[in-house]
Amino acid sequence: MPYIDGFVIAVPSANKDKFLAHARQLDPIFLELGATRVIEGWGDDVPEGKVTDFRRAVQATVEETVAFSWVEWPDKATRDAAMKKMMEDPRMDPSTPGNPPMPFDGKRMIFGGFEQVVEVKK
Repeated sequence: MPYIDGFVIAVPSANKDKFLAHARQLDPIFLELGATRVIEGWGDDVPEGKVTDFRRAVQATVEETVAFSWVEWPDKATRDAAMKKMMEDPRMDPSTPGNPPMPFDGKRMIFGGFEQVVEVKK
């Protein structure tokens, strides 16, 4: 059964190009390790809610844009094996020379893994 990792991040709006460069360098590693698709979304219509919202969830400031990303895996076992390999892969370490620095505050990123329970296609 497909498995999805989701991420919500506050990115300084001025760092959009750095965010895209970071994604273009690191996202192919997900595919190399078995992901079927990686999506990076840049906030365009992210309204403030009355109780909570994406911006509050990541403590985004007015100078930041919310990015919403997800990685699709064929199953949880593939995802779990890939995550273990990524933790050991120097290409994923921002302190490795030549790797792009994280263009956002990773401490405010929210993420989680999800079982796919419904899919509707045209």
